Amino acid sequence: MSYSLNELAEFLDARVEGDGGVVVETAASITDAGVGDICYVGNRKYIADLRESSASAFIITEDLIADSPAAAIVVENPRAAYAKVLGLLYPEFQPAAGIEPSAVIAASAKISKSAYIGANVVIEENAIIADDVRIDAGCVVGRDSRIGKSTHLCSNVTIYHGCVIGEYCILHSSTVIGADGFGFEFDQGEWLKIPQVGGVLIGNNVEIGACSAVDRGALNDTLIGDGVKLDNHVQIAHGVQVGQQTIMSRGVGIAGSTRIGKNCIFAGMTGVKDNIEVTDNVTVTAMSMVSKSLSEPGSYSSNTPIDDTRSWRKNSARFRQLDEMARKIRQLEKLIKEKD
Repeated sequence: MSYSLNELAEFLDARVEGDGGVVVETAASITDAGVGDICYVGNRKYIADLRESSASAFIITEDLIADSPAAAIVVENPRAAYAKVLGLLYPEFQPAAGIEPSAVIAASAKISKSAYIGANVVIEENAIIADDVRIDAGCVVGRDSRIGKSTHLCSNVTIYHGCVIGEYCILHSSTVIGADGFGFEFDQGEWLKIPQVGGVLIGNNVEIGACSAVDRGALNDTLIGDGVKLDNHVQIAHGVQVGQQTIMSRGVGIAGSTRIGKNCIFAGMTGVKDNIEVTDNVTVTAMSMVSKSLSEPGSYSSNTPIDDTRSWRKNSARFRQLDEMARKIRQLEKLIKEKD
């Protein structure tokens, strides 16, 4: 695909500085770009790279115009504009509507004529597949589940029974929606399975990375709000609620019945305890453990930074002594007050 800078600027509702007739066909990083490429610069620390770049065009902020060696589109958020331009230059492949011969479709399932159903897909009883849905090879959609308009299930996604996926979602390969939550009770020397009778409700414009899992609720449905983005290998346990526009990086695990607010950020390998609440606009840094409710917006951290092993062992030993040290400090404070 190729576009003139004027066409891209119109698409972005932005303005052009320089020759708007310049045509771009591909995107590249600022250090690798050449003729026909467009790239973005959103930070003044890259001015030297900008000045030396051979790109045909740039997406930049107002304060970088004087440093641009070629025509540019001027916007407030170059990275966001660049993402939109990439969608034009590299449109996603969309197979023609229809059902591949090897798919197995229950007679009671309702499938839009504009949907694509790939090879070896299984769609069970009373499932509903909306307009322009794309279900790639090897996926399973369980009975009584619904897939919303223009949602894309990549290959080998499994949707268990009674789950609802919203519109314009993307679920990447090997993701599982609606598996049983981890519910057991120890009784008479063995673990008794507690039936998980809730479902999963996923909102619109949600993206879930590869090999992630969203468990069904034990009683109440597990809820994923509009615009949520989950990375690969994310675990959402039974009955969890995740608010709109919250994002979670690789390896995050949210334990059962926890409520996560809107616009939160959970960095990689974060763990969150069960049955707590995290308010809106909270950021949790990487490798942290959230063990109690967070009622105030802001950034939170736990764990300790990496250190050389000898120092880490000493500090680890001291951590175990904190309670005793605190007790002795209180005793000393009491003695000082008595002497005063």
